[in-house]
Amino acid sequence: MPKILSADIGATNSRFAHLEGDDAGGLSLKNSVWLKTMEAESFAQLLGQAAGSELGLAPQEADLACFAVPGPVLGGTYCQPPWIDWDIDLERDRPAHGLGPSLLINDFVAQAWACGTPAVARARTVLAGQPEPGGVVGVIGAGSNLGHAALLPNGGGVVLASEFGHAPFPFAGGPERGFRDFLSQQTGMDQPSNDVTVSGKGLSQVHHFLTSRKLEPEQVGGTVDPDSETVRWMARFYGRACRQWALAALTLGGLYIAGGLAAKLPMLAEHPEFAREFRLAESMAQVLERIPVYLNLNEQSGLWGAAAAALHWQG
Repeated sequence: MPKILSADIGATNSRFAHLEGDDAGGLSLKNSVWLKTMEAESFAQLLGQAAGSELGLAPQEADLACFAVPGPVLGGTYCQPPWIDWDIDLERDRPAHGLGPSLLINDFVAQAWACGTPAVARARTVLAGQPEPGGVVGVIGAGSNLGHAALLPNGGGVVLASEFGHAPFPFAGGPERGFRDFLSQQTGMDQPSNDVTVSGKGLSQVHHFLTSRKLEPEQVGGTVDPDSETVRWMARFYGRACRQWALAALTLGGLYIAGGLAAKLPMLAEHPEFAREFRLAESMAQVLERIPVYLNLNEQSGLWGAAAAALHWQG
């Protein structure tokens, strides 16, 4: 049974795990650790911290390794994450840590791979639908930023990466235009992106705009309830982002919501404003009504997905 070192590296937290594969292509999780990404000055140092942790699997002991990273991956070995100060280059860092076969994938590619593992077994149904067997399965998730990917089950496990988080967010109506202008002033962006709108930092900005109180995301999460204007606005924005991705990728197999924001504030996806906004498309109403939406609260799912990608890559 291969020992797999998997990692889900985010702008805030980096998760590492030791998983093992079996002869039937299944996976079992042995141990995991969480590290603070920016406490490392380089990817090599982060790997060193993981090796010195309680994970129980050093990089050189792994039969396979897969690192999921928040940004576009070039050649399966290089990424300069937009929100991290250092780059990741397996060709440079692999020898120093004695890594064997290893690859780099986008973090939401890992979330898409996770949809075929036990990591999503307990996902909640947010909106019921009639998923098409073999239909495209979409994944979207807000944390420090907003990630997207799509899984093609009938394509033998083909996963499509995306950087749709960097596209402009579609604001609507007078009050939202006021917030767009506020967000432009706060971020310096002429057209604020999905990333800065539907994310932890977006939650802080919405709360600041509505209440004049500037708080960190975790502070906002500790002060709001489902009846607050902050939650209403964020639920509406999240529903719109999910609708945009469901239509862009035509996710007739279903849409999974992952990421730390929904895990910590599930009320965003379960709020009536989310449902109303997700189904708000006159010409596509029948399509959207058929797409089920699931809430994956498992913050370890990216680790499972990275390990599944490693097994598939090994062939």
